[in-house]
Amino acid sequence: MSARAGIPPRLLAVIAPVCFGGFAVVLAAAVSLARTPESLTTWVGIAAFLVASTIAERFPVPLDGVEANGVSLTFVFAVAGIVLFGWAAGALIISTSLLVMQLLEHRPRIRVIFNASVLAISAAAAGLAILPWRGDTDPRVLVLQVALCSLVYYAVNMLLVSSVLAASGGQPLVPTIRKNVRWTIVPFTLMASGSLTLVVLWNRSPALSIALVGPLLAIALYQRSTFHALKAMRLALTDPLTGLGNHRHFHERLQQTLVEAEEQKLPVTVCLVDIDDFKRINDRFGHPSGDRVLAQVSSRLRQGGEAFRLGGDEFAVLLPGHGEEAALTAGNSIVDRIAGMKLEHVGSVTVSAGIATYPAHGVGRDELIRLADSALYWAKERGKNRVRLYRPDVVELAELKRLAAGPDRAARYRAAASLAKAVDARDAYTGSHSQRVSELAARIALQLGADAELVELTRLAASLHDLGKLAVPEEILRKPGPLTDPERMVLERHPQIGFRMLESLGVDPVAEWVLHHHERWDGTGYPDGLHGDSIPLGARIIFVADAYDAMTSERVYQRRLTDEEALQELTRCAGTQFDPEVVAAFAADLGAELDVSISVA
Repeated sequence: MSARAGIPPRLLAVIAPVCFGGFAVVLAAAVSLARTPESLTTWVGIAAFLVASTIAERFPVPLDGVEANGVSLTFVFAVAGIVLFGWAAGALIISTSLLVMQLLEHRPRIRVIFNASVLAISAAAAGLAILPWRGDTDPRVLVLQVALCSLVYYAVNMLLVSSVLAASGGQPLVPTIRKNVRWTIVPFTLMASGSLTLVVLWNRSPALSIALVGPLLAIALYQRSTFHALKAMRLALTDPLTGLGNHRHFHERLQQTLVEAEEQKLPVTVCLVDIDDFKRINDRFGHPSGDRVLAQVSSRLRQGGEAFRLGGDEFAVLLPGHGEEAALTAGNSIVDRIAGMKLEHVGSVTVSAGIATYPAHGVGRDELIRLADSALYWAKERGKNRVRLYRPDVVELAELKRLAAGPDRAARYRAAASLAKAVDARDAYTGSHSQRVSELAARIALQLGADAELVELTRLAASLHDLGKLAVPEEILRKPGPLTDPERMVLERHPQIGFRMLESLGVDPVAEWVLHHHERWDGTGYPDGLHGDSIPLGARIIFVADAYDAMTSERVYQRRLTDEEALQELTRCAGTQFDPEVVAAFAADLGAELDVSISVA
């Protein structure tokens, strides 16, 4: 009574009739078998099938996607027993083997009784279905008997098991049946084929048919081993709290997806998601509540795509086939879906998301992740609970601002390089102008005897010297002919624009060097008309490197000069346009490489 008292009424309404029906079937089977005279061969066969079925019950075949222990090869011996020895023998074989093993494994009594009842009822229904053909050994009739017996046994079993699963989980019956059929129909069909083989072998020679037990058990043990290996592999790639893929799995899947996308010429989007103020949730409500929030957020992320937990409160959603517009829609849907959650005690939770798309934002796995992370940082900085699609003119600047205060110099330069690529993509230069200028400027600074820190600051400032051109219309940047006076005024504002974009970085004196990198040694430059040593040295270095690369680059409105010709032009303008000392240092560095001798007055 105590066990029954703990069962919900809805579940009890399913279990009770099945258990009573199963008991009646077993009792009727025992009486029928006792009253029917059988040969010694039949009794030996029933005993052999019972032993084999019990062993098979001990080693069920686990199936991926089936939440229970798996499916048992007892199906083979049950169907064969029904066809060969009648429904009563089949019902007793299958129910007894299950009772013995599950009682030895100390399973809950009510569950053991229910499971045995299901199998007994299924066997009885299958036996009654083939009753008109019992005893007919024609091969075609045997095939019909095995097929019909397997079908009825499987159908009744599936209906009763799905009914109790649906009742216990409060789920609709039909979808539950569909799910269970999807995962079990193939192995049960294969086992029906095994039953047919066993029946045919038994009719030819009972001793020969017993040899089939070995291969069946070997298959079961092999499948069990394979399943556990697969499970262990999956656990290594799964976050235990949320059930999502872990950090390692995300990197592997992203790399695989990028390769496939490149082959098929399709886009791929990475959406990084971070829970807003998660530390406050843990501090205020405790870590168990925080874990529940993580689990709830994970369930919402699954609805948006293939989701992963990267660690802490950081998640990723992989969106194959999504371009920028579709990815932004998916990202907004994720944020809105999570914002609509109402969690007990905690209340509402919000997330921020950053999006980067291949091929629009690069090819490499690590680069795509970094760009999405930059967009996520931007979303966090702008108030949270929002999605940001990666845009180099905004996101990389936010990334630089974040990195400027930290010790990670390499990351700072990577962010600057990405921002420089966005500038170069809009300008009339060919190739990576900003990168070339940064390398030339670093060489000049080194030639002038600057220390390592100053050399790297020069490299950073030079890579960003044209940052303000992001605000200049592209028709001006790419105009094939001379600029008009108004157009030139717009273009000459780019140092001030770049300065305003960089001054909040906190990396002195990068912003100032960018502001003054078009000042001339004689004071006729812009924007402030500084002259001589009043121009910051870093700006003077960038000016020389920028001019040299401009002269040696292929442009639609200007003939490309050779390296020697460009160096001669720098030398000619030293003392008026350029700092003579900077030109001399550059000439010494580059002249040695070109094997030319240039003197600077």
